[in-house]
Amino acid sequence: MRTRRAEYSESTRQALVDSAIDLFTKRGYAGTSLDEVVKRARVTKGALYHHFSGKQALFEAAFAQVETRSIESLTAVVTAEGDAWETAVAGLRAYVRRCLEPEYQRIIVHEAPVVMGWERWREAEEHFSFGLLRTAVQLLVDAGEIEEAPVEIMARLLFGALSAGASTIASSSDPKRTGREVERAILRVLEGLRKK
Repeated sequence: MRTRRAEYSESTRQALVDSAIDLFTKRGYAGTSLDEVVKRARVTKGALYHHFSGKQALFEAAFAQVETRSIESLTAVVTAEGDAWETAVAGLRAYVRRCLEPEYQRIIVHEAPVVMGWERWREAEEHFSFGLLRTAVQLLVDAGEIEEAPVEIMARLLFGALSAGASTIASSSDPKRTGREVERAILRVLEGLRKK
């Protein structure tokens, strides 16, 4: 049984992360101060430093929460019962919709490579996203929907395409239109792998 103190500590940490997500989405990393984060979370700066070593650690916690939410919702789509091909297409569409959300665009696509550094960001992306994509590819191979090929390599190539698609959407002056174009392009790639 958790103590009241532990529950309060967790709710304080969550308030800080929620506040950070909101502010980083609206103002970016550079435009957000820790004073604003604690004010919005209604906690003291001491409470922030109890949970996080600084702004970068808080950003990484915000990043992890945004990615965790994304992966949870996408996993539900990709691993749902039903036709493997239709499930994969639904997963692609769900991913593109997620790429249209402001918090995903700003925190995951725009800010994370700069704040975390390219290598750390790619590591984190692999940790969160790659496993799910590999699972989706394996399900398509197992169902006989796509040609037998090295799943790891195929998943890595598709991962690169999806990452580039996310950047293209986030940088577009018309993200919805670009999202539709990215979805169509990646679907054409998948159809090219499909058994005739």
